[in-house]
Amino acid sequence: MIRNDFLTQTIARLSEKPEQGDEYLEQLQSEVCGVVLVYGDPGYDEARRAWNLNVDQHPAVIVVAEDPRDVVAAVRYARQTGLGIAVQSTGHGVVRAANDALLIVTAGLKDVQIDEGMNTARVEAGARWGEVLEKAQRVGLAPLLGSSPNVGVMGYTLGGGMGWLARKYGMALDSVLAFEVVTPDGRLVHASARENTELFWGLRGGGGALGIVTAMEINLYPVTSVYGGNLFYPAAMAKQVLTRYRDWVQTLPDAMTTSVVIMNYPPIPAVPEPLRGQTMVIVRGCFAGDVEEGKRLIDEWRAWCAPQIDAFRTMPFSEVAAISMDPVNPMPSKHTGAWLWGLTDDAIDALVRGGVPQNEPLPLVFIELRHGGGAIARYDGEDAAFSHRMGVFNLFINGLTPTPEARDAFTRHTDVIKAQLQPVMTGGVYLNFLEGEEARRRTQDGYSAEAYARLTALKTAFDPTNRLAYSYDIRPAQ
Repeated sequence: MIRNDFLTQTIARLSEKPEQGDEYLEQLQSEVCGVVLVYGDPGYDEARRAWNLNVDQHPAVIVVAEDPRDVVAAVRYARQTGLGIAVQSTGHGVVRAANDALLIVTAGLKDVQIDEGMNTARVEAGARWGEVLEKAQRVGLAPLLGSSPNVGVMGYTLGGGMGWLARKYGMALDSVLAFEVVTPDGRLVHASARENTELFWGLRGGGGALGIVTAMEINLYPVTSVYGGNLFYPAAMAKQVLTRYRDWVQTLPDAMTTSVVIMNYPPIPAVPEPLRGQTMVIVRGCFAGDVEEGKRLIDEWRAWCAPQIDAFRTMPFSEVAAISMDPVNPMPSKHTGAWLWGLTDDAIDALVRGGVPQNEPLPLVFIELRHGGGAIARYDGEDAAFSHRMGVFNLFINGLTPTPEARDAFTRHTDVIKAQLQPVMTGGVYLNFLEGEEARRRTQDGYSAEAYARLTALKTAFDPTNRLAYSYDIRPAQ
């Protein structure tokens, strides 16, 4: 929970707002079509809530926008009052809590328009990937969404976007054709390969540090069915499965995007009986090509060792969420990650020790290695701010952390795992897999040195006072 002294000071400051500040707030309320909220208003608590229940933020003012003009008005209000600006749509991926700031909620901007003839979509900032997927699939097309259709389109894309079609078509940011963005000085502009090109470069990977994106135009792809799913093996086979996975991925065509997971399932009724309270090692995949070829690739695993549960099948791409089975309800969690150049035997041992309970209980952790390469690596690294395309595996570790003690235990445990993996780490991070203090502290590690210098120059040009200081820690050049 938020400290009582901070909350008391926030309430006092809001109640003692100078007359001029009240006038600015009244003006803002008269200009927006959406809702303006301050502490104590009905709807304030719901609007400030993040998907990660560990985040407890108390903005000074919240604007729940209904259209881009509301965002423009909110930004201008922040300039008048000196408030910093934070942005969220679905509440996923909070990097810095919006305490004492203006929080702009874009969840109301959810229009999705599909252009079947051009294989494109125009998607507003509050849409979730599931809404885009549903409309695109009606006309035989697919967006480059991530593992969960419940996640918002914008934050995911601005940070990279590594989904189940990534090895065939690239990252989500690679599919972006244009952005509609409100700059920190309150202008609504367009950025593309032909207009505001430097801003377009920076938004693709730079997160929300350069502007507030209200809509984007993206390419869609002709994917209607895939061969995908999971092979579940017992925890005792974790080392053998990871070793075989390391060798297997070197033979895969780009149409196959895969990951390997060590999963500790909680002993709760919501988990199916065969998995409840168990630790499993899982091979996941999505083959976006000829179904028979995809089946042949997975048959190699079946021939090697029959899984305990075989959940691979031919599926409509509209059911892609069945591969990752990500939770859809808000929960208290913490996560971390890193790019790896490969897997040695020692690295595999470290992952097994970190993910499979030995003689004592572990924090409730989920460890995933996503295989990179393919189209991810083929895109020119200078075309967008996003860096580290040559990493072979993208490590993601997530944990259920409902208490401060659980969060501390998760951090200690994952610090040990990452220390043991140091010899295979590239030094880079995928910022979408970090959060909170670690995402701020390691922002520079998310980019090449050249990309980060270019981002700071962009920050100087577009946000010299660092009003958008609630995303990645990209500061104006000194």
